[in-house]
Amino acid sequence: MKVFWTKNPVNGKKPPDLSEDPEYSQRLQYLGDKQQNCTIRLSHVTQKDSHMYYFRFITDKPDKKWTSTPGVNLTVTDLQVESPERVTEGDSVRLTCKSSCTLTDRATFIWYRNSQPLTERRDSNNELLLQSVRREDAGRYSCALHGHTYISPAVHLNVTYPPKSVSVFIRPSAEIVEGDSVTLNCSSDSNPPALNFSWFKEGESLSVGSGQSFSALQSGRFYCEAHNRHGSQRSDAVTVTVEDPVGMSFLGSQWHVEH
Repeated sequence: MKVFWTKNPVNGKKPPDLSEDPEYSQRLQYLGDKQQNCTIRLSHVTQKDSHMYYFRFITDKPDKKWTSTPGVNLTVTDLQVESPERVTEGDSVRLTCKSSCTLTDRATFIWYRNSQPLTERRDSNNELLLQSVRREDAGRYSCALHGHTYISPAVHLNVTYPPKSVSVFIRPSAEIVEGDSVTLNCSSDSNPPALNFSWFKEGESLSVGSGQSFSALQSGRFYCEAHNRHGSQRSDAVTVTVEDPVGMSFLGSQWHVEH
């Protein structure tokens, strides 16, 4: 007589013996003697193992075969990280490691950011609280149960923030004479990227231009302001000096004397 566990029997097809199936053979263990106790343990389960399972035995007599009814329904659920899609720098955010399974009181959780453990300690709480979020906290977060190899699918945390490190650089890096123009470019670090730029000349209340680039035709100290929906920041001013063709020219930190 042969006894074994099988899954999803299909009419007209021979039910497979799971202990002979390459997908199961290394993970399936009979805990009983297969005479009076045919209990099995299936290790390292994944969602692909979600099936109806049946016990079956085949006697030595022709047509004496039996399959258990009803079968046993195995449902395997993923761990899932719940997180807001985006947070603003300075806010607090709570990430939750969720499972539809009933976990023991001794279950402990490990959190990962960009596949690296966040901390050596293990937390019995399934929540991760990030207080006063910084832009460096952005990344892909996942969780796992201590003692299990499975890690949840990663969820991306997007941290938005106003423009920072706003600066102006000048091109071309050459002598400036009357009649020429110099192009000033404004750059910033922000999320989302700054799309609105305003240009100002010191001593004047109204803006003198807009856009990421600005052409200066006259002497003065110029600066830009970068804007996104979270705020704005201004750059330090740069000096542009335009002289007569015969004379002195100043651009940025370079002096040039015409002879």
